[in-house]
This record gives sequence, structure tokens and C-alpha cells, in this order.
Amino acid sequence: MIAHSTSESSEAYIALGANLGDREQTLLEALTLLDAHPHISVLRCSALYETEPVGYVDQPAFLNMATAVQTTLLPEQLLTELLDIETRLGRVRDIRWGPRTVDLDLLWMDGETSDTERLQLPHPRMGERAFVLVPLTDIVTEDEHSGLYTFVQSSLSVLDGKDGIQLWKTCNWPIESGLSGS
Repeated sequence: MIAHSTSESSEAYIALGANLGDREQTLLEALTLLDAHPHISVLRCSALYETEPVGYVDQPAFLNMATAVQTTLLPEQLLTELLDIETRLGRVRDIRWGPRTVDLDLLWMDGETSDTERLQLPHPRMGERAFVLVPLTDIVTEDEHSGLYTFVQSSLSVLDGKDGIQLWKTCNWPIESGLSGS
């Protein structure tokens, strides 16, 4: 018995990063693949930011962004789709925090919590990473009801290292054509 989705729709936030190949094109391809999934709709995306590597620093700079999606998938199912997209776009996992064609991290999903070997929600390190928080400020609004807005603002206010992030360009992802998600 495999459930592919629920009838309930959730808003999820995903961090995207890339530092190998055509970084911008890869991020846009990831957005396209997300939006093409029958149970995922891209709602909003942040600008693209160039960021210095964290952890393993002997590698090229990253482009990072964040996206908000509407989905009927359960968190574990959405994670499976994110990992599949990474694989389809050439992601190889050799070095922890190492260079990659693309990285998709499920950050937050309607305030849900999960602490399994496979998935931790909210993402355990997102409050420590300016390269995640800064893009989130582009797409998380004050009226977001699950507490993410407050979390992002309070985390960013005490975080050092924001100087390693520079605006690269605005996202040219097609904006939803006037349809309301509610």
C-alpha cells in the first residue's frame, strides 16, 4: 500500500543550491522539475544569491535560492522527489558539504516536525545558515501562519556571516498567472 498524496495541501519551503556547471540553469531546471510534478506547484521563488562555501571551503562559490511550493505529498514523499530531482540533475554525493551540481533541502512544511534518520523537520541547521535565511526572507511573508516568518527573522537577527552573501540576480521563474492557491 503506497499512498502518493493526501487530499490536504501543504506549503513547503525548499532551499536550492549549486556550485558546479551552469549553476543558474541547474537551479531553474530544478524548479521546472518540481513544478512539473503532478502533486507539486511552485508558488514563489527568491532571488539567486552567490555565497561562499560552508564546511568544506576548497570549492567554487554557490548560487543559492529558496522556493515555496504547494503540495499534497507527505513530507517523506516530498523528500523522495527532491532526492530524485537531485539525481536527475547529476548530483553525486562524494564529500560532505562538497561541490555539487544541485542540492535541494526540505526546510519547513506547514510547521510540521519530523525526527527520523531520513528526515528532520524543521531542517536542523537552517537557522544557522545565512545562505538559507536570506533567500527565505524574499518569500516568507508576515502572514505565514506556521511560525516560519518569526523563526527566519529572529534567526537572521543574531546570525554572523551574512557578509558572505551577494545578490546574484532576481529569479526569472514564471510567476503564477493570477491563480489563488486557496
